[in-house]
Order: sequence, then C-alpha cells, then structure tokens
Amino acid sequence: MHGSGGKTGGLGLALLSAFAFGGSGVAAKPLIDLGLDPLQVVWMRVAGAALILLPVALRSRALLRQRPGLVAGFGLLAITGCQALYFLAIARVPVGVAILVEFLGPALLLGWIRFVQRRPVTRAAALGVVLATAGMTCVVEVWSGLAFDALGLFYAFGAACCQVAYFVLADHGTGASDAPEPVAVIAHGLVIGALVLTAAAHPWTMDWSVVGHQAALGDRDVPAVLLIGWIVLVSTVLAYLTGVIAVRTLSPQVAGVVASLEAVVGTVLAWVLLAEHLGPAQVTGGALVLAGALVAQTAAAAATGASGGSGGADTAAAVPDALPQPEPSTS
Repeated sequence: MHGSGGKTGGLGLALLSAFAFGGSGVAAKPLIDLGLDPLQVVWMRVAGAALILLPVALRSRALLRQRPGLVAGFGLLAITGCQALYFLAIARVPVGVAILVEFLGPALLLGWIRFVQRRPVTRAAALGVVLATAGMTCVVEVWSGLAFDALGLFYAFGAACCQVAYFVLADHGTGASDAPEPVAVIAHGLVIGALVLTAAAHPWTMDWSVVGHQAALGDRDVPAVLLIGWIVLVSTVLAYLTGVIAVRTLSPQVAGVVASLEAVVGTVLAWVLLAEHLGPAQVTGGALVLAGALVAQTAAAAATGASGGSGGADTAAAVPDALPQPEPSTS
C-alpha cells in the first residue's frame, strides 16, 4: 500500500503529466499548418525523445529479452499509435474535438466488455458509458451529419483505443517483484516508436528549412524550433515519465481520472492560443464525455478499494476492476 506522502506526490505527477500532454496538440498544429506532414511532426517528437532517453535504453537492454511483449506494445500502441493518430486527427479537426474524442477510452472499453465479451458491468460504469456516448454525439453534432471531417474523427477514435493500451501497459507487472523500471519501458518504447515512424514518415523527404521558420500560434508568430522543443521535452519526455510513475504510484484508475484534465487543458489552450472556439453543443458534449470518463474511472477505483486490490491490479485500460474477477493483463 502506498503511503499518503507517496500518493500526494503521485497526484502531483499525474497533474503535471496531464498538463504536459494537454499542450502537445496546440504546439503541433502550427507545425502542421506550416507545411509539415502530421507523421513527420510525430516522428520529430518521438525520435527526439528517444534520443534523449537512449542511454537509459542501452543500459536496460536486457528488458527487450525479458519483456518483449510489454516493450513492443508500449512502443507501438501507447506511443506510436496514440500520438500518430492524434496528430493525424488534429490536422483535420479542431484540437479540442480530437482530444475529447480521444477521451472516450474508458467508455469504449466498457462497451467492449459489456456487448462483445458479454460480461456484466456495474451500474455506475454503465452510466459513464451513457454519459460519454451522449456527450460525443454533441461534440461531433451527429444531428447535422457530423460537423467535422469524418476521417479526422476516425483518427481520434483510434487514438482513444491506443490511450486504453497506455494505461494497461503502464501498470503491467507492477505487482511482481521483478517489475520493470518505468523509465526503461518508456525509453525502449520510444526507440521502437522512432524506428517504426522513420519507416512511415520518411523524414528524409521533409523540408528541414521549415524548422527555421516562424509558426503562427494564433495571432502571434513563434519559432518553429521552440514548438518542436516543447513537444519533445515537455509533451513527450516529461509527460510520459510523470504519467507512468503516477500510474504506478496512484493506481491506473485514479491516475486515469486525473488524466481526464488533459482534455480540459488541450481544449482551453486551443481556445486561447489557436482561437479554436467550440460551440455550445461541443462544450456541453465535452463536459458529458469527461463526466462519463470520471464516473467510469471512479466506479473502477471504488470496486478495487472494496475488494482490497492494490495499485498494481490490472485495469484492462483503467476500468475492468469495476468488473467481477478481472483477468490479469498480458503483454
């Protein structure tokens, strides 16, 4: 059991991670508008972070042999999939819409468990799904035939699925005596992500002169290199390190609740810095999506506490502890 001091520190790390992640879209969108391909921006983000943490990956290279599934899953889903799909989404739809769709993750998982696996869920968890689904119909304005680019919404939906994997894999194996160091998992995941994105983004075809240009951040111009530095150092290295440590300190359920602030941060920053104003329907829908995520996560956390579970309990994406007899996660 974690002490109160550790939980307080974990809460601070979770808040810091949410704010760091929340600023990634606002920094990336001006680079995309400058002419860079979204996958190339993701490549710069992941490759830059991988280079910073490369010494950690080399020092812990035995992890590749010991936990190949965990490392591959974290690199391909939690890092590459989540970030690439999110950046592809914000190239087509407003940052606020993309990040709100991404936070359908907990509701998506519960829907899968209830209707595909046909396993029971708690009433509170079901309420979370209903709230999130209702909110998403408002965010995308289904009644008007989708107010935003359908492919962009599809990419954001994919990012939501990958976000689920992030919480599962971040907590994987924490109850074992030989639990891998979170920094090592992140470092290897970033290296794998950089290699995959190098093949997908073809950075050798990128117009590198753009890096020396000014990018329009709302009504002001900022150096593009400054935005790149932000998404590498703050929205990737700092965000992943603090986020994974927070998951292991607090439990995935509690960390997932705090992580919902990322959607608020991203939406507000896009509103203030990029002038991407959401209409009343999107604001109302966003509130419902976050409320649904919070209800689902809180229901899971309550179930874990009632059953005497620890922070290392599996969540199947930060939610399945709300279910009877959850199965252990696999890598």
